[in-house]
Amino acid sequence: MIELEVEVKTVDNQGRIILPKYWRDRYLKGKKAIVSFKEDLIEIRPFTRADLTTYFDKVDVDLKTDLSDWHKTRKELRRT
Repeated sequence: MIELEVEVKTVDNQGRIILPKYWRDRYLKGKKAIVSFKEDLIEIRPFTRADLTTYFDKVDVDLKTDLSDWHKTRKELRRT
């Protein structure tokens, strides 16, 4: 179960809030964070790059052509 921690933070004159060191050490791998806004809610999450290699070889395509004929397969793929 995820434990919810709540802290009251002071916003300085330039609108800055200091993120807790334990959070930065644990979650923030670089110097970037994602900030999302929804009405009066602000959400801060660590910025992480997506590993696109997880999507390699993951495409399912319904083809009518025989894969042994690459030219016909390529033409059908271009039509879809």
